[in-house]
Amino acid sequence: MFGRRVGFLKFKADMLEKETGTKLPGIVFARGPAVAVLIFLESGGETYVVLTEQARVPVGKSILELPAGMLDDERGDIVGTAVREVEEEIGITLNADAMVNLTALLDPATGQKVFPSPGGCDEELSLFLYRSPVKEEVIRALHGKEMGLRDHGELIKVRVIPYDKLWHVTADMKALSAIALYEMAKRDGLLPERNSHLST
Repeated sequence: MFGRRVGFLKFKADMLEKETGTKLPGIVFARGPAVAVLIFLESGGETYVVLTEQARVPVGKSILELPAGMLDDERGDIVGTAVREVEEEIGITLNADAMVNLTALLDPATGQKVFPSPGGCDEELSLFLYRSPVKEEVIRALHGKEMGLRDHGELIKVRVIPYDKLWHVTADMKALSAIALYEMAKRDGLLPERNSHLST
């Protein structure tokens, strides 16, 4: 539990498809809403993206991922959760007012969320974009930095790579979805022009 909110739940549901009466697969892992942030750092004419690298037991290897986390406060504050997760996993403070909710650009019929594995899990993701100009020494200081909440079992290394290489070096669905949303929103002129500045 997260306070009074359910954190994790696994259950079996007996479900039938209404028109045909066919039984549907009903094992569900319920973990609820989560957030992830695509962070662009612009320096020396290059755009970099900030990632976490951590061992993931279910897949048996380390994965380069967007900083992310579950909506684990009782207020359901998705922007606040995104800012807090970046601070915990990367060690930088984002300006909440400058966060761009990429999933909010989806058609309302989608629920304006991304569902990573709807066949077995109810997890719904809100994906954010954050852009900030930085000096080159910020890039150098972040790359390789060790982060994470040790009491939560987090052993995280921060990685900073050029954005144009991101699609090629990650298997993280959050990152690949964020790239697709960002590129399509940019193509259609839906992104605000302003950048923000971060605190390190």
